[in-house]
Amino acid sequence: MADETVDETRDEDLADLDEQSDVPADDEPEDPVEAGPSRGKLFAAAVGARVTAFGRAWMRAAARQGAAVVGGLALCASFPPWGFWWAAFPALSILGLVLWSSKTTLRGGLGYGLLFGLAFFIPLLPWTGQLVGAVPWLALSLLCATWVALFGLLAVAVRNLPGWPLWFAAAWTATEWGKASVPFGGFPWGRIAFGQGDSPMLSLARYGGAPLVSFAVALGAFAVTALGIEMYRWWRSPSVGPDGARPVPSVLLPGTCVCLVLIAMAVSWQQVRHASHGATDGRTVTVAAVQGNVPRLGLDFNAQRRAVLDYHVKETLVLAQDVKAGKAPAPQFVVWPENSSDIDPIRNADAAEAINEAAQAIGVPILVGGVLRHPDFTPEQPKSINSIIVWDPNSGPGERHDKQIVQPFGEYLPWRSFFAHFSEYADRAGYFVPGDGNGVVTAGGVKIGVATCWEVLFDRALRQSTLNGAEILTVPSNNALFGTAMSEQQLAISKVRAVEHDREVIVVGTTGISAFVSPDGVDAGRTKFFQPAYIDMQVRLHNDLTPATQWGPWVEWALALIAVLAVLASAGLAILHNGGLKRPEREVEPASPIKET
Repeated sequence: MADETVDETRDEDLADLDEQSDVPADDEPEDPVEAGPSRGKLFAAAVGARVTAFGRAWMRAAARQGAAVVGGLALCASFPPWGFWWAAFPALSILGLVLWSSKTTLRGGLGYGLLFGLAFFIPLLPWTGQLVGAVPWLALSLLCATWVALFGLLAVAVRNLPGWPLWFAAAWTATEWGKASVPFGGFPWGRIAFGQGDSPMLSLARYGGAPLVSFAVALGAFAVTALGIEMYRWWRSPSVGPDGARPVPSVLLPGTCVCLVLIAMAVSWQQVRHASHGATDGRTVTVAAVQGNVPRLGLDFNAQRRAVLDYHVKETLVLAQDVKAGKAPAPQFVVWPENSSDIDPIRNADAAEAINEAAQAIGVPILVGGVLRHPDFTPEQPKSINSIIVWDPNSGPGERHDKQIVQPFGEYLPWRSFFAHFSEYADRAGYFVPGDGNGVVTAGGVKIGVATCWEVLFDRALRQSTLNGAEILTVPSNNALFGTAMSEQQLAISKVRAVEHDREVIVVGTTGISAFVSPDGVDAGRTKFFQPAYIDMQVRLHNDLTPATQWGPWVEWALALIAVLAVLASAGLAILHNGGLKRPEREVEPASPIKET
């Protein structure tokens, strides 16, 4: 990947060799002792110089490669379960420094971006291969890393524009949008914003959602890099002028960017803290979330579907007993996790009877995560619907939310006949069909927004629910297949959604984590992993619409458009400067913080 060349060194060495060896044959030196070096020695010196130059070039490239890997690992550390949210700033600063260097070509930008992406996603996503092996995990990591490689390419393309930190940040946000969109509906996991669940930067989600948080973190990091570069140049520059003063470093633009990010963070944080305790209609409700646990982890636990249902019925009966004894407040409705009834309770009388027992014991509606048979079900294509059903203690099943964004390679397999040739697990992928609806159900007189597990990753899911009148949001999940890291990361995503829409978010999983997240992103009453438990808390209902809820997509599109315009402007300037599309000759770069002296 070394993008330095030794062409100039080679030409100089060969020129020296020609000059020193161009001696007439009949001109013998008067003093044999003072004769010049032999051709062999000159050739050896030239080769040595070339080897030295190549070695230096290789070392510089290796240093940049190492920096890219370190940066990717640092960005991974900003996410749960590690949770060092501040690590995102040095991570992106390092990457920005590598890509800013004039020694980094477009091809180098791709390579360094790919290394950064692999170092980031491989340790972030091991839970994806926990049950299906390393190949799908590594393939997914590589696919995600290609988007970071694309960012590296775009960054190198726009780095010569004034204000490069701004264009870098816009390019990063644009590639996050691309990764969240394609292929197969996209994979938003790993957006910078999703690692900022405990960061003051989270407050910006109220005004622009996850895209604005990612943009602000990236802009702050790249602007700090630009400040460091300018200060380094100032320190290394010789004194000039009659007074011997050094030139003033160009810190106005990057300094302004840093200040704007800090001011926006401070102002928005105050607004979030204030809004989380206001902007309601004065109503509060008590809600219970039941985590029933599963009998055994892994894919085989789905074969014990009745046991999973019984566990959730049992824990709900415990809740009902505690309410009757005065140990817990009476809830207005209860939320069960996704797949809490893998047996279709609409078609199976035994499952319906068990759910009725729980609902009648607690005396309020239960949101049941059920797997329903699709009308087009056949033995060859057993199509199903992943549904959250409002189960009334008197009338039984009522309103429901059918999962609209189903997970590729899990709930369904795109190109099934093709991928079946590569993995035996292809036969285990589901046949789930996306549903429709407005993302809202009503239980106990409360309008409840629902994003079932995978759906919470996508901005449009809970935005749709909130725009359709949801007063509280729920994220029923089934993470029994993926372990603790995935659950921690999903909870962090739910924190972003809580601030983004100014709503309480109820996260409930079969095995954990279950938690209540307040509108300022603070989680309360969280459960432990792999233990049956319930949370029974009073929450406030909110009915306002945040700027992110109303205008969030426009913010993301605007940032992506900025990146596109920056690339076009850079290409236009390059054409004007070079007189066409020909590749310019390589120039020697000025001293920089990453160049050896």
